[in-house]
Amino acid sequence: MSYLYEKYAKATYGEDGQLLDIKLNVPENFNFGFDCVDYLGTTKPEKVAMRWENVAGDMRTYTFKDIMEESARTANYFKSLGIKKGDRVLVILKRHYQFWFTIVALHKIGAIIVPATHQLMTKDIVYRVNAAGITAVVATTDDELADNVDAAQKDSPTLVTKICVNKKREGWEFFDEGIAKQSPVFERPTGDDATYADEPMIMYFTSGTTGYPKIASHSHAYAIGHISTARWWHNVDPDGIHLTVADTGWGKAVWGKLYGQWMCEAAVLVYDYDRFVANDLLNLFAKYKITTFCAPPTIYRFFIKEDLSKYDLSSLKYVTTAGEALNPEVFNKFYEATGVKLMEGFGQTETTLTIANYVGSQPKPGSMGKPSPQYDMCLMDGEGKPVVTGQVGEICINIENGIPYGLFQGYYRDQEKTDEVMYDGYYHTGDMAWRDEDGYFWYVGRTDDVIKSSGYRIGPFEIESVIMELPYVLECAITGVPDPLRGQVVKATIVLVKGKEGTEELKKEIQNYVKHKTAPYKYPRVVEFVTELPKTISGKIRRVELRAKDNK
Repeated sequence: MSYLYEKYAKATYGEDGQLLDIKLNVPENFNFGFDCVDYLGTTKPEKVAMRWENVAGDMRTYTFKDIMEESARTANYFKSLGIKKGDRVLVILKRHYQFWFTIVALHKIGAIIVPATHQLMTKDIVYRVNAAGITAVVATTDDELADNVDAAQKDSPTLVTKICVNKKREGWEFFDEGIAKQSPVFERPTGDDATYADEPMIMYFTSGTTGYPKIASHSHAYAIGHISTARWWHNVDPDGIHLTVADTGWGKAVWGKLYGQWMCEAAVLVYDYDRFVANDLLNLFAKYKITTFCAPPTIYRFFIKEDLSKYDLSSLKYVTTAGEALNPEVFNKFYEATGVKLMEGFGQTETTLTIANYVGSQPKPGSMGKPSPQYDMCLMDGEGKPVVTGQVGEICINIENGIPYGLFQGYYRDQEKTDEVMYDGYYHTGDMAWRDEDGYFWYVGRTDDVIKSSGYRIGPFEIESVIMELPYVLECAITGVPDPLRGQVVKATIVLVKGKEGTEELKKEIQNYVKHKTAPYKYPRVVEFVTELPKTISGKIRRVELRAKDNK
């Protein structure tokens, strides 16, 4: 069987089977819609591309031919509404199947998709529309989101077209009816409408833990950059089915539900839900014979609290995780229950996969893995010098010879912010890690999260991982709080499981546990129990908010 990814990526392996190098071939006019979707729709029309199910039990199956034709209808429909090459289109479609028609259609047109979460409020939409110059929005109308869009339009002069899915709404174009009237053929644009690999294709508002979200702009080559995500990390099976848990508003959706998977000719499973229920998700493994799976560590934390012996997970061959650092306790408990090792990976909205436990490697619980050969990476100190083994440094990517495939082009309409992270020949991620003697990277935290106490530099993740071992801890965030003697001391803000009371005795128990599990100077001198932690819309803990409260 011939796999599409071999046309665009070539790997080199060592004698031990370890991945040594990846060379990507990006044609000047590469377009994922035509060169992947339409290619497979023509050469392998009956091969399943996507299986979709919602919580109501509605199910749909789409072949590559179906996706080719539905995306063509959608492209023709969008063009009839005036959407053209270069237009920025805000797309808020949760996990609805129309998202896949829409994103491929916009790629074919050359319009720029700006995915977003349905949790946005009116002010969030106004900010995004005006910051990116959004001209059209495609959104679901099954919640208050449409009301927020309507309210935002009053303060958004560039927004002229609103398109809704699933049900009609006054003042909006109706997607479902509109595409049904269109031709299933959309010819590749030529001349001024032709698309090129180095032109903008997709933009994401970053879910940073400080300040207003920035707009990370990726080119059409970004899709090819994700071959390594699916091929050498997810380890997708062209004859199997892959499930990544991610809302389409976040970059992780195209990491695991689109580009790399389809370029490896694997089917994706989409489970359309609003509220996560571990039992519902676990039952899908047997129903669809899921072969590969990826989810953030939070999902696995919920999984290991279930009796996994009740579920048939026998089809599962490979499991990965990213989105936040993986606590060793979660790795060990999941492995004990399933016999499958969690292969952690790391990347950002601004990148594709940059560090991972790749196929053929032996994961070290708690380690992100090794740098991707797709990038030239290093750890650097505050003076821009490489650090030695065991020393904490900032994760950086070499860009002296140009932007590597998969790395963003910069922050749209914000050269100042771009220059803050791209300088001296490197892209500075803002994430800190250290490298062990075997070349594995260990996450420490964001540069702003590192705690400086009595001359020690303390990373929050190590302490969080120790505290997360305690069965009564649901979530934990480590921050530094001001101290007149030590400069800063470690504080643990903890969410307990239901039924557990946060007492003074429990604080001492947690403190003593940390003292005995790691260096004594790292133990939390301050412990606070809360009902929830402040988070970004994407679910990342806002340590900056915790610090701000303690610095008042």
